[in-house]
Order: sequence, then C-alpha cells, then structure tokens
Amino acid sequence: MKTTIKEQENQILVTLEGELDTAAAAVVERELHSLYNSDGRDIVIDCTGLEYIASSGLRILLSILKGAKAADSKVTLSHVNDDILNVFRLTGFDKLFEIV
Repeated sequence: MKTTIKEQENQILVTLEGELDTAAAAVVERELHSLYNSDGRDIVIDCTGLEYIASSGLRILLSILKGAKAADSKVTLSHVNDDILNVFRLTGFDKLFEIV
C-alpha cells in the first residue's frame, strides 16, 4: 500500500495505491493521521490506484471525514473504481462522502 500526501493552498491531495487491507491499515493510519485535523482545508482522496478496501480502511476514511467536518471542510473521493464504489454503497459511505 502506498500513500502520497501533497499540500496545496487550501487543499490536501491524497493518493491511495494498492490494497488497504487490515495488514496495511496500521501503517496507512500513521501516514494519514495528520489529516484527522485538516485545519479547514478540503481533502481530495484520489482512489485511482486503490484496488481493495477493508473495514479498517473504511474506519480511517471515516476518521478523516470526522476531523474535516469539525473544521468545516469537506472530503472528496475521486476516481473510485466500481468494486470499491460497491463497498461504499453497501456500507452507506456513498451517502457520507462526495464521490466524483
């Protein structure tokens, strides 16, 4: 699992590549922990290379969203493939996140 974070003026761009399974979740959570406090900046998570997401990965995304909402910012998921979009639909995450 590879994560990349790029900060721009009022936005944080995150790229997720690989499988966000239970084994990778602890490392990814440490890498993305700073996003739990977005300081009012919007967060865009590019899922182009995300192949799989487990419940532990969903929990990480939910924590990021919770912090963003507290800072009055938003989280957008982009380029979500059909398999992961199906997981989001089954869990109700498609109603929580803006997906483009």
